[in-house]
Amino acid sequence: MYVWSQHQKAGGQNGLDNTTEDEAHNPLSITISDTMPIALSPTRSQSGITRFTNCRLVRGDELVTEDLWLVPKQVINDLVRQTSNPELYQTVLPYLGPSNSRHHENGAESLGAHCEGPFLNSSKKGIHNKNVLQVAETFEDIEACYGSFNLTPAGDAPLPIKKITIAPEQGQMMKFIPELTKRGIICSIGHTEATYEEASSAVAAGVTMITHLFNAMRPLHHRNPGVFGVLGASQSLERPYFGIIADGIHLHPTTVNIAFNTHPDGFILVTDAMHMMGLPDGAYQWTNGDAESRIIKVGPTLLLEGTDTIAGSSITLIECVNNFLKWSGTTIPKALKSVTSTPAAMLEVQDTKGSLESGADADLVVFSEEKQDGATQLVIDEVWKFGTLVYRRGGLGDPVSPM
Repeated sequence: MYVWSQHQKAGGQNGLDNTTEDEAHNPLSITISDTMPIALSPTRSQSGITRFTNCRLVRGDELVTEDLWLVPKQVINDLVRQTSNPELYQTVLPYLGPSNSRHHENGAESLGAHCEGPFLNSSKKGIHNKNVLQVAETFEDIEACYGSFNLTPAGDAPLPIKKITIAPEQGQMMKFIPELTKRGIICSIGHTEATYEEASSAVAAGVTMITHLFNAMRPLHHRNPGVFGVLGASQSLERPYFGIIADGIHLHPTTVNIAFNTHPDGFILVTDAMHMMGLPDGAYQWTNGDAESRIIKVGPTLLLEGTDTIAGSSITLIECVNNFLKWSGTTIPKALKSVTSTPAAMLEVQDTKGSLESGADADLVVFSEEKQDGATQLVIDEVWKFGTLVYRRGGLGDPVSPM
């Protein structure tokens, strides 16, 4: 069993202290009774969420911290993702850095910004405005885009940028991967025409992640496996982590299973969710750079108006987990690993996030297990942030004191 206590971390922060009566315990599940299976998981992390529910995050001087309230969607730790013009990057990025806040009432905790571009291949731009895309020939080009102050560590303070998605075959970007990683920025391949050889070179240079595998990249071919090929076993390269959008729209269920079985330890479920998540069907404004267009939402499908281009998703992370459980038949611990310990390791925050180990942040989700159409599905019952209950299915009722 797990025993809760007020574990004092640096600064008197609420953390996790657990003990077990069985050294062979499963850290991702416990059984409360013989008739009610309950899963206890560290809170689910989004390694890249585009925009938050019912708001558009990138609004220049209109940016507000309330936009980070995602606890009702049970997403506690996020990277904030965007592709924009240089002026907006330099204005907004300082607000998107790690929260460094230990206050549960602030809602979702930012782990830093994920800049999905603008150093992408225009032939794989998806819905991104090609007019804001750039090619880096010098490192100064990268600094001119994001702002050198957003790329230079200041003492012990973390950079606002945690992760950058790049097309490594564009310009001289391959040469800049080591410098970015030296500064503590995770480099991810995405929106790319990279061949297998180019993707392998990028991994050798320091890339550790693939952004939404299969989508917006050169497809797998039997004579050149493209980016997917770097997930194959290799004696010379360490296989990268990779994101998978399990919404049933971006990828066929069989494709999801192939990716998982190829490299289960690198498998990370992501939503690619837009601000239409949870909203009714209709047309919604989409601004990218100076371009104004609309995204059409019909059920879970989002398309750029007048095209068949997928425009992100409106799925929640628990729906992705349940889809994966249904499609793969895998175990609950393995499914939860893809939204907890694996993304935490990718983001290099595994000491405090994605774990039930002693000393980790007391960020937890409590699930109950149901059977739907013969498949195991998880239902979220409670969410705890820094040791405080912040969400309960059916309503919180009376305020709940910290543990």
